[in-house]
Order: sequence, then structure tokens, then C-alpha cells
Amino acid sequence: MSKNSKVLNLKDKISGNEADLSLSNLTEVPVRELAFFTKATVLDLSCNNITSLPPEFCNLTHLVKIDLSKNQLTCLPDDLGNLINLQHLDLYNNKLTALPVSFSQLRSLKWLDLKDNPLEPVLAKAAGDCLDEKQCKQCASKVLQHMRVIQDEVDRAREKRLLREKELEKKKEAKQREREAREKEARKREKAEEKEKRRKEYNAQVAAAAAREQQKKKNEEKKKKNGQAADKKVVISAPKPQRSLIGLLFKLLLLLCLGLAGVAAACRLTDLQKEAMCVPVNIAVDDGLSWVKEQEGVVRQLVANLSAAAKEFLESAQASKN
Repeated sequence: MSKNSKVLNLKDKISGNEADLSLSNLTEVPVRELAFFTKATVLDLSCNNITSLPPEFCNLTHLVKIDLSKNQLTCLPDDLGNLINLQHLDLYNNKLTALPVSFSQLRSLKWLDLKDNPLEPVLAKAAGDCLDEKQCKQCASKVLQHMRVIQDEVDRAREKRLLREKELEKKKEAKQREREAREKEARKREKAEEKEKRRKEYNAQVAAAAAREQQKKKNEEKKKKNGQAADKKVVISAPKPQRSLIGLLFKLLLLLCLGLAGVAAACRLTDLQKEAMCVPVNIAVDDGLSWVKEQEGVVRQLVANLSAAAKEFLESAQASKN
């Protein structure tokens, strides 16, 4: 069945301000079609097989009276309170156990029937019987009052939840600020440590440069002192050439003496003593020996002087090597 045919059939079921869809074997409410007939303020959906009402049903705010008795409803839409013009609601013989919290917003409701529903004990006590007009009006009043109490409890619970969420959010923000403060302090401390490290490195470099400069000065002073000492040594050792010349003369004299002694020994102790060349040598030796005997004391003094001179020469030579 097309949408147009549905609208056409629904139009046939509307008389004046009433749309009679009872006993139509409906399993769902034709909300879209009903929305076109805003003048039909009375809606009869009794004696069908409707198990639930769609959320869009709550947009039919023009409805004043609704009859949903003898269906299979197990729950009502959460936004049922949007039906602000609803005055008469018949829910007799369904399978309802509770009403939505928004039911408390049906401030225009004057008549209500909840008989033959498996209601919760508290809600059933508030609803009471609906055997006549007076009882049905009392049912509407008491149920609205009961639902407003529930609404207040829900509002308080929601406020507590919102307050708790707000407190949690504040705690979260406080923790976030504390964490950011710790991170900021850590970054500040790291910067300070890095600065102190660079300062120590700089001081160490300055100290090292100063130490190198001081060592350089010490080396220069040491070199200067060594140069002055070398100059002194040169000045002190200047007479060395004279000592060396005396030593050389002494050595030559010694060699000459040794040579003469060798010649004399050869002329006296060998067969050469008979040769003509050795005669004057032997005579000179004899004269010399005679003279030596005569000058024994002088010779001894001469030998002592020569020994002292030789000792001094050796000590000078050893000192110059060191």
C-alpha cells in the first residue's frame, strides 16, 4: 500500500476532530500520515496489536485525547511529555510496568486510565482504580504527582552527577595544572643545570688557559734562568783554554822526558853503550845522576809539585765533563 493510499484511507477514518483507527489490526502507528491532520485532536487506536510507539509519535502535539487501550504496549516513548496539549489518555489493558520520567510534564492531563497493566507496586498504588470519571481524574492527578517526585529525584541525581562530573573536571584540571607546573619547574631546573654546566665548563676553560699561560711563563723564566746559567758557565769556563794549554805543555814535557829516559836506558843497558853516539849520553846521565843525588831534596819537591799539578789537572778535566 502506497503512502497516498494510506493517507486516503486515513482520511476516510477521520470524522470532524476524531481519527478512529480502532479495530484496524494495526501493529504500528501511522505517525507520518497523522501529522497531516492537525485538526484531528482525538485519536482512537484501541483494540489493535501495537507493541510500541515510535519517537515521532511525541511530535503530534495537537492531540488532546488518545485512546491506546487493549494493545500490547510494553513501554512509552521517553519524550511523551512533549504532548503538552494532551488531556485524556487511556492505557487500559496493556503490558506497561513503568512510565517515562517525562510523563510529569503532561501538565494538561486531566484523565488517565492504567487499569490491567503489570505496573510497579509504587506506581500502581499511585494510580489506584479508574472505575468512574472521578477516579480516572484522581488517577491522572496522583500519577502526575508521583511522576513529578520521580522527576525531582532524577533532576537531583542529574545535578549530583553534573556536580560530580564538574568536580572531577576541576580535579582533572587541577591535576593538569599541577602536572604542567611540575613540567615547567623541571624545564626550569634543567635550564638552570644546563646553565650551571656551561658556567663550570667556561670556568674550567678559563682556568686551563690561565694554567697554560702560567706554565708558559714558568717555562720562559726557566729558559731565561738556564740561559743566564749558561752564560755564567761560559764566563767561568773561559780560562779552560789556558788550562788545556798548560796540560798540553806538560804532556809534551813528559813525553820528552820519557824519550830522553828511553834513549839513556838504551845507551846504558844495551850494546849501544859502546857506540860513539851514546858516549855523551852516558856521560850526561852519569852527570845527571850525580847532580840528582846532590839535588835529591829539590827533586822530591819538584815531584810533589808535579803530582799536585797532575791531580789538579785531572780534577779540572772531570769537572768539565760533568
